[in-house]
Amino acid sequence: MTLALEPVLALVIGILILIIPRFLNYFVAVYLIVRGILGLMPITLV
Repeated sequence: MTLALEPVLALVIGILILIIPRFLNYFVAVYLIVRGILGLMPITLV
């Protein structure tokens, strides 16, 4: 069983934002950077 990275990352960031709302900007920035990197990577299915 494999988990998609993006939904897990979104869930973790959402929980952290609820716990520490003042770090919202950092979490959003990290999420956007990771999402951008994953979007640039070619998907290869073997």
